[in-house]
Amino acid sequence: MIRANKRQNIAALIGMGIAALLIWGMNDSPKSAYHHNEGKVFGTYYNIRYEATGDLQDSIQAQLQAFDNSLSMFNPHSTLSAINANRDTVTDVFFEQMYEEAARVHELSGGAFDITVAPLVNFWGFGFKKRIREHSAETKLTAEMDSMLAFVGFDKVQLVNHHIIKSDPRVMLDAGAVAKGQACDVVAAMLSRQGCTNYLVDIGGEVVCHGVNAKGEAWRVGITKPNLNNEGAQNDLQEVIAGTDLCMATSGNYRNYYYDGEQRRSHTIDPRTGFPVQHSVLSATVVSSSCMRADALATSCMVLGKEEALAMIERAQDAACYLIVAVDDSLTVVQSSQWEKFIISVLHP
Repeated sequence: MIRANKRQNIAALIGMGIAALLIWGMNDSPKSAYHHNEGKVFGTYYNIRYEATGDLQDSIQAQLQAFDNSLSMFNPHSTLSAINANRDTVTDVFFEQMYEEAARVHELSGGAFDITVAPLVNFWGFGFKKRIREHSAETKLTAEMDSMLAFVGFDKVQLVNHHIIKSDPRVMLDAGAVAKGQACDVVAAMLSRQGCTNYLVDIGGEVVCHGVNAKGEAWRVGITKPNLNNEGAQNDLQEVIAGTDLCMATSGNYRNYYYDGEQRRSHTIDPRTGFPVQHSVLSATVVSSSCMRADALATSCMVLGKEEALAMIERAQDAACYLIVAVDDSLTVVQSSQWEKFIISVLHP
């Protein structure tokens, strides 16, 4: 009987020891915390906040580098640069995702969005080939545009068996109106694969957010108020959007422009005419099913102008827009019918 009690006591002590080890092991497991990584990429800046058990900067950088190797117009070794230089190149997954979305938005926008716009963007001095333009008469410019439009147009490229086929070697592609949004999607997907459920990815003002911030609240994203005179504050906010599952992109004409004589030339080029757009829409913010799509649609809105932009967004069905329009000397806001369905609330700054 005494031996039995001893065996029971030993077993109990062993059990207590195992339980203590289990508790100690549980307490020693990595704790999740909010991290913040920032840096420069694609000629702009990124800010990424996320909840994870460790810092994911190396993984973020790896994704951004892989993306740069695909779609950068400024990286001479990228897939896009090789295509523009007419080097035989096998397209990668990032390029093909971009191309397929660009084709969809091209059709939806009636040709207002077109990645073959690169020669025109370069001509006007906003592209990867820097050019200082001399003032030219409008009649001469119209003739130049007619000549250049012969090798601009989505119908002049095809993606066949992981190769881009051009109808003219002078055709060049520009992914600048979609790449930042797509890069946000790429980083967000990586964070999700790493088990992150709360994050915000901001690359040059294009944003993907999911879940909540470190305070347990919806993420807040600002829409910048246009400043045509470049006087005073340049980052005043028109609105602050709150959201927990949001893909948002903004395009605007109020910062990147120059004067050609008395003509104001903005960086948004209409691929159908060859000329920089001139209308009252100063900025277009779009929310959609992906940031890549939102980015392309926002640029399309800037090309189309208010009425056509609203009609396009309604056709899209998976998107909504927030347009800031100049009326005389003041600003007014125009929203598509679905805008409030994509956000939690609008908070005035």
